[in-house]
Amino acid sequence: MAVNGQWCLIESDPGVFSELIREFGCKGLQVEELWSLDEEAFTQLKPIFGLIFLFKWKGEADIEGKVLFGDTDVFFAKQVINNACATQAIISVLLNIENPEIQLGETLKQFKEFTKSFDPTLKGMSLTNADRLREVHNSFARQAMFEFDSKAAEKDDDVYHFIAFVPHKGRVYELDGLKPGPIDHGSVGDDWVAVIRSILQKRIESASSSEITFNLMAVVGDKKEELQKQLNSIPDDDNNQAKIAEIKAKIAMEDEKRENYKTENIRRKHNYIPLIMEMLKILSEKGMLMPLTMKAKEKLESKKNNQKI
Repeated sequence: MAVNGQWCLIESDPGVFSELIREFGCKGLQVEELWSLDEEAFTQLKPIFGLIFLFKWKGEADIEGKVLFGDTDVFFAKQVINNACATQAIISVLLNIENPEIQLGETLKQFKEFTKSFDPTLKGMSLTNADRLREVHNSFARQAMFEFDSKAAEKDDDVYHFIAFVPHKGRVYELDGLKPGPIDHGSVGDDWVAVIRSILQKRIESASSSEITFNLMAVVGDKKEELQKQLNSIPDDDNNQAKIAEIKAKIAMEDEKRENYKTENIRRKHNYIPLIMEMLKILSEKGMLMPLTMKAKEKLESKKNNQKI
């Protein structure tokens, strides 16, 4: 739960990010999770407008590519507040899309126009103080029984960070709000993703063999819209019935996936605390709370001991 002016932590999930994009007012896009860096995995999702990479941050690392300073055509904002980097990565992708078929919506169009002459730090401050963007982001706040003062991460704390990769005017850029500027990874042809696949492969391989805390998502075209266009372009005659049935099946799968996302997001946003408190009260009245608590502690200790072996 976030108080006024603050940003909450949100889950790295395609259903969450897809709803964020829609709530911002953007049309024609959705977010898909990638489980592999194989070329086929990316090919199935094309067109891909940007990639969002989540990783465990371990301090400043050597920068690959060329950092751009000063005025650039690329939208880039410095990260000036904790917990906003997920939404910042998404917006960094959205505001660098050049496809005329993608509708940003009034909120993002106005924000882009308002900040176009700002430097990266001022853009970051403007993003942090954008009420509508923060409101949508914080709608995914987890309900908490108590509010705690936020604290800086300590040495042994796990800290995770989102960055974005986007193609822009024939070149590909890495957008990391903790860096001084956008990072130019060079010119690209038709397949900008191939450049990023190679970069991500190296970074993942360079991490510890026990490090598996990575997540990669792609901002792609609206799959249902694309399938519907395909369906509308096929003549409804006997020769095309198999193809029509195949496309309709894919549309049904997309509808089912979106319905599942909708259900999951409702559950994320629901406040279960009154129910939990009432259950705890009932267990306490029946004398069951302390025995269950002790049993849970024993299981936790046993699990910890097994991990040490």
